[in-house]
Amino acid sequence: MDTLRITRSVRRADLKAVGEVRRALRELMRHRCRTDTADVAELLITELVTNALVHTDQGAEVSASLAPALLRVEVRDRVAKRPRPYVPTADDGTHGRGLVLVQALADAWGVEVLARGAGKVMWFELHGPPGGPGPYGAARDTAYGAAHGTPYGAALDAACEAGPA
Repeated sequence: MDTLRITRSVRRADLKAVGEVRRALRELMRHRCRTDTADVAELLITELVTNALVHTDQGAEVSASLAPALLRVEVRDRVAKRPRPYVPTADDGTHGRGLVLVQALADAWGVEVLARGAGKVMWFELHGPPGGPGPYGAARDTAYGAAHGTPYGAALDAACEAGPA
């Protein structure tokens, strides 16, 4: 199987584009991945794109590549400042949980600061064979299962208690 790719440019403050990016990712994954894998990927891409738009006040470049054993999503913005995951408090509402979700549900994730003035790339990966025994990884099977069906669930609670990596 070949690697499938999508790229999208998202304009500054265009939060409607987040849904368009999510739909493009789902379409990319439609015939090659389980629905729960696509659900996790959509959640994580939503968090990274929203963070880029809200916290940098600039646009973003989004790319995703899907190979037989790997989904990699990258979100590039033009601000080199590294995000800092933090443990949200109960009265934060839903604010501050994005990177905790990425940390809990992705098989790998990170931030690469680019050459001076070029910004950064935040990325995540989901590993494993499409249609395999779980949504691309046994560790995430457990985390996703715990989080699925509740607003944030036990997986997020555990990640919050552990604090930033």
